[in-house]
Amino acid sequence: MTRSAYYVDFDARVLNLRERLRSLLTRLKAQGQSLAAYGASAKGATLLNFFGIARDLLDFVADRSTVKQGKLTPGSHLPILPPETLLERKPDYVLLLTWILPTRSSRSNRPIASGRQIIIPLPEVRVV
Repeated sequence: MTRSAYYVDFDARVLNLRERLRSLLTRLKAQGQSLAAYGASAKGATLLNFFGIARDLLDFVADRSTVKQGKLTPGSHLPILPPETLLERKPDYVLLLTWILPTRSSRSNRPIASGRQIIIPLPEVRVV
């Protein structure tokens, strides 16, 4: 971490992730798939903004926090809706902005998984 090469490599890896995720979302949207996100966290907003993901790619963000619901994500201006919206609208894919959640198992996460494809952006882009 004391050499500039470390940061050059880090920059390249982040830009590669951005390109891979944007390409995936763009391709899915062009195929007519519906896409939403789960988790209106600060780290999720940072990812959306740096990766340039907004209303052209995602329809909405679902979050359990009633304080956030009815508002917009900072920068990308995506509507934040209750998690039940995932069950109602049934998007084909859900981008998981709280990428720590896959390691947790809980009833409160049921709306996320309920039969749809989950896109986990980090540490590598993958669809589960």
